[in-house]
Amino acid sequence: MAKRQIPVIVLAGFLGSGKTTLLNHLLRRAGGSRIGAVVNDFGSVEIDAMTVAGQVDSMVSLGNGCLCCAVDTSELDDYLDRLARPAARIDVIVIEASGLAEPQELIRMILASENQHIVYGGLVEVVDAAEFARTRAAHPELDRHLGLADLVVLNKADRVAEAERTDLLATLAGLAPGRPVLPASYGRVDPELLFDRRPREDRLEAVRQLSFEDLVADDGDDDHAHDHEHADHSGHLHAAYDSLSFVADAPMNPRRLLDFLDSRPPGLYRIKGFVRFDVPGSRQKFTLHAVGDFLRFYPSPWARDEERLTQLVLIGSGIDTEALRKELEACRDTEAAAQAAGEETMWGVLRYVQDPEEQGDPQEHHEPAPGAHDDLGERADVWP
Repeated sequence: MAKRQIPVIVLAGFLGSGKTTLLNHLLRRAGGSRIGAVVNDFGSVEIDAMTVAGQVDSMVSLGNGCLCCAVDTSELDDYLDRLARPAARIDVIVIEASGLAEPQELIRMILASENQHIVYGGLVEVVDAAEFARTRAAHPELDRHLGLADLVVLNKADRVAEAERTDLLATLAGLAPGRPVLPASYGRVDPELLFDRRPREDRLEAVRQLSFEDLVADDGDDDHAHDHEHADHSGHLHAAYDSLSFVADAPMNPRRLLDFLDSRPPGLYRIKGFVRFDVPGSRQKFTLHAVGDFLRFYPSPWARDEERLTQLVLIGSGIDTEALRKELEACRDTEAAAQAAGEETMWGVLRYVQDPEEQGDPQEHHEPAPGAHDDLGERADVWP
């Protein structure tokens, strides 16, 4: 069975935007998942590292400067290797970048990593609603950072009037076209928007030290229903998400599915699941992982008794789930069309599959297709 890769999420934003608060929220609401964190403090006093100490299963703290100033990717690989080792049983890695870090370089380093157990999980740019104008004036590069983001969190949205918040959301939508822009307070973003939470009962319950999660969990933490509301119990803004589950027993048409992926509507952030193709030479199960503009297919054999279905989950904010369902329905193949299709219909999909000659485990990490992420400011070549 193919191994699951660990998503690596970059949490960026200028000083004071609330990145550490958001990270702490993820740590508290991780359910049964184990989060590995790389806390990238700028300076010698690791205040942020001390803030999250004890709340995370594995942490690598960098106190000697900006992570993106590393000479090459091998240095970041060392940190990721510690967190991605099987013994750590980490489910997701979050890199909290310094307020002075360059997100574009961090993305490049993750995509160029030789670690075969990780996969890029997206760039989350955190913006301070109350200080947005001043931050933008002091750091003009913020506009470019927002253009790179896969998800924008308008934090501290409770500190501005409704009219100003509406204007800010419109401005951010223009600076990050097609990306979900979520208003939030105290960094309260639903973890399910960023990664899959493992149910607590699925954790390996060996004799272990009492964790931070055990200390802060209350009776409602095991029930995730509250996470999907737009406000939590204290009445503060809570950034929720929309989701769609799609299941089809008929195979999917490769070209139609790639067309669908290439024309996703604004706000659709993540797509995950399994795809069934019945094109000659491509009757494996294809695991689909997409976040922002990042897309990968991972082929692996169907299990002996596994029902051969396409099963997808789409996650975003403000998406029209019924319209998306109809578009996916239109991607299904009729039996006659599948039988008539040639192997060339899979070329678009195979562009996002690791070269078989380089494959070890079928779900191991691989580099983008030629041209992908050559210019992260444009992002035009990431999708087919």
